[in-house]
Amino acid sequence: MIKGLHHNAYRCRDSEETRKFYEDFLGLRLADAFEIQTTQTNRATSVLHSFYEMGDGSFLAFFEAPDQPFEFKKQHDFDLHIALEVEPSVLKEMFSKGKASKIETRGISDHGFIHSIYFRDPNGYVIELTAKIKSSKNNNRDPKDVYSILNKWQANKSK
Repeated sequence: MIKGLHHNAYRCRDSEETRKFYEDFLGLRLADAFEIQTTQTNRATSVLHSFYEMGDGSFLAFFEAPDQPFEFKKQHDFDLHIALEVEPSVLKEMFSKGKASKIETRGISDHGFIHSIYFRDPNGYVIELTAKIKSSKNNNRDPKDVYSILNKWQANKSK
């Protein structure tokens, strides 16, 4: 049985730029960092692996691997984004902080069950901060409805 998320890991261009965004801007604690000099297959490498702790004890992690090609690009929200939950008051504070810091900031979007704001980190990833709102939309949806929606999508997408 899966207990929960330990960490998600992503590539980063520069570990210090990434630290400034995740620790200084978002407020996640840099909890660990270590250099990997040998892979599990005994190949020499030079990679820094860093971990930023979230309030529930899980982590966002990053690999800086300068000698390994990786295409960094501005990700579209539908392709890749990281959504982190905050309190509603924090959402408003972070929206103002993002604008004041001249970080790409979008929102506040009302999705019916959450309000969201969006930033772009130094690696091109979209970071979504969400705050739950009281709503009937997507809250306590009957599981049969969820499968019905998925099945209808599957049937109609190739038409």
